Amino acid sequence: MTTAFARTLNSYIPRPYQFAGLVLVLVGSLLSMWLNEQITVWTNGRMLGLSALTLAIIIGMVLGNTVYPKFAPKLADGVTFSKGQILRLAIMLYGFKLTLTQVASVGTSAIVIDAIVLSSTFMLTYFLGTRWLKVDRETALLIGSGASICGAAAVIAAEPVVKAEAHKVTIAVATVVVFGTLAMLLYPLLYHVGWLLPWLTPQQYGIYTGSSVHEVAQVVVAGNAINAEVGNTAVVTKMIRVMMLAPFLLILSFILTEKSPAKVTPTVPSATTLTGANTAAPNNTKTAFTTSGSKKSAFMDRLSQVKVPWFAFVFILIVVLHTFISMSESFVATMVTLDNILLTMAMFALGLTTHLSAIKQAGVRPLLLGAIMFAWLILGGGLINVGINQLL
Repeated sequence: MTTAFARTLNSYIPRPYQFAGLVLVLVGSLLSMWLNEQITVWTNGRMLGLSALTLAIIIGMVLGNTVYPKFAPKLADGVTFSKGQILRLAIMLYGFKLTLTQVASVGTSAIVIDAIVLSSTFMLTYFLGTRWLKVDRETALLIGSGASICGAAAVIAAEPVVKAEAHKVTIAVATVVVFGTLAMLLYPLLYHVGWLLPWLTPQQYGIYTGSSVHEVAQVVVAGNAINAEVGNTAVVTKMIRVMMLAPFLLILSFILTEKSPAKVTPTVPSATTLTGANTAAPNNTKTAFTTSGSKKSAFMDRLSQVKVPWFAFVFILIVVLHTFISMSESFVATMVTLDNILLTMAMFALGLTTHLSAIKQAGVRPLLLGAIMFAWLILGGGLINVGINQLL
């Protein structure tokens, strides 16, 4: 166990041959973050929900389909490191953006609503995607992860578990960007025209927004479009969904683990069997026992093969530490900034390895699936919010 842990820690230390690719990804990340801030200034805040993550993947894709392939042999190792270890580290540090105190402030109803919206959205996405629209399993799982939890961050966090190709991750992120941006604009409009007022109070609108809008940045915009208090409720509700990422990834890893074939242990025939004696009863008993044992063995084998997403549980641990251990504001702010850089690096690396030809080959079905789930989050998420608020 100690050796495996040491090997895991060692894998997070970049090697010299990875430095060139890491420098490229870091520069691309910082450029994306700078450009996001400048766009906010240039548009007087009207493009606040765009996010550096979106810009990073767009810029990365432009370079990845033009000049990057010429230099890929020298840069690929660092880019791959960014999509793997740096991504996991970013998910861990995400815990500095949340405390358990914030979770308690919105009450039980927000937690219940988040859980129901998450599970129903993910299962519906997978069912409609694979059964009706015939979308490949990996793309459906990634779109479901992004729509049900926390947008692009959830998509790239689920990628190591799903083991999807880069273009499938990009397709899933695209659905989050497109329909999350629409939600950011549509939710405040529905509130201001009065369509939501008969069903939801301002506080409940905050919970509705946090439980059904894709990205954290988009939730900030949609919530604060009403007032700061509603915005805070929306963000806390959203961060509760983010906390559910860890158990979600563990369950997903178990589900995706292939069932091991039952092990059959050969038995030596007894003397009575060789002489043709009647051994029906003992053999039946033995067969029943072996079958039961095989089922248990198959389950344990499957359980042992589950790849536990430890990075997600480190995220939960950091949330707990952030809650109960006194930390200076400057330290937390530094960790949040570092996390933003690492997440943006992962998205930029993803863009570099995404080929437009592969996206074109996927067709319009993934986008249609994203549109259907967008409608579900508005209508189904609204019904869930209204129902739970009446019950609790």
